[in-house]
Amino acid sequence: MKETYEKRIEKAKLAIQDAENILIGGGAGLSAAAGIEYGGKRFTENFAPFIKKYGLTDMYTSGFFPFPSQEERWAYWANHILVNRYEPSGTQLYKDIFQMVKDKNYFVITTNVDSQFEKSGFVADKVFEVQGNYGYLQCAKGCHNVVYNNESLVREMVDKTEGCKIPSELVPKCPICGGNMDPHLRINQYFVQDDKWDELNESYNHFLHESTGKKIIYLELGVGFNTPGIIRYPFEQMTFNNENATLIRFNKEHPEGAKENREKTIAFTENMYDVVSNIMK
Repeated sequence: MKETYEKRIEKAKLAIQDAENILIGGGAGLSAAAGIEYGGKRFTENFAPFIKKYGLTDMYTSGFFPFPSQEERWAYWANHILVNRYEPSGTQLYKDIFQMVKDKNYFVITTNVDSQFEKSGFVADKVFEVQGNYGYLQCAKGCHNVVYNNESLVREMVDKTEGCKIPSELVPKCPICGGNMDPHLRINQYFVQDDKWDELNESYNHFLHESTGKKIIYLELGVGFNTPGIIRYPFEQMTFNNENATLIRFNKEHPEGAKENREKTIAFTENMYDVVSNIMK
């Protein structure tokens, strides 16, 4: 971070141009930078009845709120899924990142669950959503290895919500055990890793193996310390182990990484949209 902004932009631009492979790691800070924020005005405008009734403060912590009934829980979650997964189209930041890497051999691993990569042009078979996806439901106890598309149900739940409740007949039940269902998110030990998840995990590991020793960019976008073992720590380790690797990190609060990788890391705390735009010039 001692180098000037202009110098870091030029180094990042040249590194990307010279790279054989690019591995993108997308975290919550990326979607927030793209405008999909979980607090502030976006939260208060979309969840006013829930805020008034339950005292909710933001979308992240609201996901853990102990709603008194499944009817109330799904009234909240349907709205949460709608505003984060189905209403937003591909955002400009994600589209710009795609334009930056589309002609390279790339792969994406992300803890985000909003499908922004796929909506913005990234090939679905090159995007590993390791923590799940808002667009699916699963058995709350993981009794079987299948996830279910939820779009039509979510829209119906939102349309029929009254007094922060959905009709009881819309509460989703597992088709196998008859128990409750959850959004397909890694929130406990019952997270379902279906066949598609396994395929993408295999593709990710193949990409890592195929990248051994090559000129590779680890493009770390808004990854914090909530689950650092998925992207941040592995990216540091892989950068250290490959003399031809460069780590490009976008992180406003924690740009500094392992001191052993200091000379191989280009870090940005500046506005992500502006940095990506400048790299593409």
